[in-house]
Amino acid sequence: MTDGEPFRADLHVKVLDERVVERAKARGLDALVYAPHFTRLPDVRELCARFSDDDLLVVPGREVFTGRWHNRRHVLGIGLDEPIPDFVSLDDALAELARQDAAVLVPHPEFLNVSLDADDLRAYCDAVHAVEAYNPKHWPHHDRRASAIAADLDLPTFTSSYAHLRTTVGEAWTEFETQIDSASDLVGALRDGVSRRVVHRSGWGHRLRCAAEFAHLGWENSYEKIDRILLSGTEPTHPDNVAYDDRFDGVY
Repeated sequence: MTDGEPFRADLHVKVLDERVVERAKARGLDALVYAPHFTRLPDVRELCARFSDDDLLVVPGREVFTGRWHNRRHVLGIGLDEPIPDFVSLDDALAELARQDAAVLVPHPEFLNVSLDADDLRAYCDAVHAVEAYNPKHWPHHDRRASAIAADLDLPTFTSSYAHLRTTVGEAWTEFETQIDSASDLVGALRDGVSRRVVHRSGWGHRLRCAAEFAHLGWENSYEKIDRILLSGTEPTHPDNVAYDDRFDGVY
């Protein structure tokens, strides 16, 4: 970010390596939030620290997978000090995020069966700091619905590339009209509802990359889902994992 220019953050990516960082910088981004599924916070932090530099702030996040496979809801937390496991209830996840003063974002609302819906957001709107209004995996009517929900509840919006594929990084970003120099600054801007703008690319190139991300859902919700169900209980972010020091015993 330079003087007079907005701070451009891609607030949710699932991939992070040298090529992702190169692409983010080439696309003019100032920050990425890296929040892979089923990866413990210390591991996320380590990778973020490795790739963060003066040109690109890489911030650790956790998209917590709440509930069981049949009633799962995803909540994105940024600014965590302590790990939160997956498979806890939505109530428990939000309480833990609040305890840690994390920024709580709702990705892809009402999308498929993995998201908070309008009723959830009405019930928990006081615990939420922003709702995703544009996502490359969405169809246009999904984005319109998400924007309408946020407007109805008077909640700030955000966007991200939600990149599961490297080529999607930098296709959508959130612009903040404030100075942001650190992860804590970004968390503060999100929690305080600082003025921001939802921005995304356009044209055939963008549409093709969005289509590729949407097609990736087929793999996510077939082979990968079956694999996870069969291995359920062995994930490093399962609440019974020894890494959580019995803090979440009995919640699953």
